[in-house]
Amino acid sequence: MSTSQPAVRLSSHRSLTSRLVLATLLGRAVRIDQIRPDSPTNPGLAPHEISFLRLLEAVTNGSHIEISYTGTVLLYKPGLITGSAPGSGVSSSGVLRHEIPANNTRGLSYFLLPICLLAPFSKARFNIVFTGPGVITSSTEKWGDMSVDTVRTAILPLYAKFGIERDIELRILTRSNPGPRGIGGAGEVQLVFGHQVRLPKTLHLLNPGRVKKIRGVAYSTGVSGSNNARMIEAARGVLNQFVGDIYIFSDMGSASLVPAPEKNNPNAKKKVGLGFGLSLVAESSTGCLFSADASSPPEGGQPAEDIGRICAFQLLESVERGGCVSLQAASTVITLMAMGSEDVGRVQLGRDVLASEHTIQLARDLRAFGAAGWGIRDAEGEKGEGQLLLSVVGRGVGNIGRKIG
Repeated sequence: MSTSQPAVRLSSHRSLTSRLVLATLLGRAVRIDQIRPDSPTNPGLAPHEISFLRLLEAVTNGSHIEISYTGTVLLYKPGLITGSAPGSGVSSSGVLRHEIPANNTRGLSYFLLPICLLAPFSKARFNIVFTGPGVITSSTEKWGDMSVDTVRTAILPLYAKFGIERDIELRILTRSNPGPRGIGGAGEVQLVFGHQVRLPKTLHLLNPGRVKKIRGVAYSTGVSGSNNARMIEAARGVLNQFVGDIYIFSDMGSASLVPAPEKNNPNAKKKVGLGFGLSLVAESSTGCLFSADASSPPEGGQPAEDIGRICAFQLLESVERGGCVSLQAASTVITLMAMGSEDVGRVQLGRDVLASEHTIQLARDLRAFGAAGWGIRDAEGEKGEGQLLLSVVGRGVGNIGRKIG
């Protein structure tokens, strides 16, 4: 892809994946400096950021990445999004295996959310297996990453509103929680995203409706399955007074074994990724989704009942923020709206969602890449009281890699 325009200059490590996605979709080179320059121990790019850059390089063709000696400056020139087309790092069956290093501390949703934004604009389908000692499928308390279950039940269904709904699947092959000090987990997840489009449909989402049902997944990895029942009972104790239609699935799995050589036993192994957690999704009568996540801390010591109640209260907070899109899904929806056909899309958001740090940063980054500004006004009607109506003009960024009838 031609990048004759000068590179967009940005700073800070915040919203790094979002900026790289925008650069790839819009075909603009980006130069990001001041990446943790003041950190005395770990300046520059973190392990999870370098791993994401390797993944981005694997699913594109012709990308050029330069990292300074200290890692505090990154220059990225995007290429064509090719997906899992057979080639470098991709097997003949079209499966790309991406290994995440053991020192990773981010949940897998850190990688999944930006990759899913690229997939509809790819030349070929995405079929990626995330493996390695650093894969964490649960939510992370330190970073606020959502679990893979929430990505599957609360984020991927939103793509259908843009006309992207076929051949999309997210399989959790091996579950994992953060290991000691929140590092690693040795899970395994497969993402299949085979629906490419010329342009996402223009979105008009103005009626949040009323919450009619709640679904969820309680999971335990390498610990007693009774934790699931305790989390479900505690969550139901909070939510039953609001909604009658509640179903929470219980999933138990064994922990992964990773090599841990000792002086007297070089073949020794240890279990990692132990823990439990809960993912909840509330669906409204108009198809709007609100999600919440909670999981046991890596150091342990928190009973399952607390995790269940925390997750239930977080779900109520998400619904209370209002609007048609939750805080966790706002960046995905707004990015797809900005990439859509050259028309005005509208979505109703809660004030706290629009005023969040991530949403404001996304607006600034879109403006830096040349996108039109947003229109914001108070929503009208009884259901829009205290809400805001966001209007976004699409850039008409089509899928140039593949001709789709």
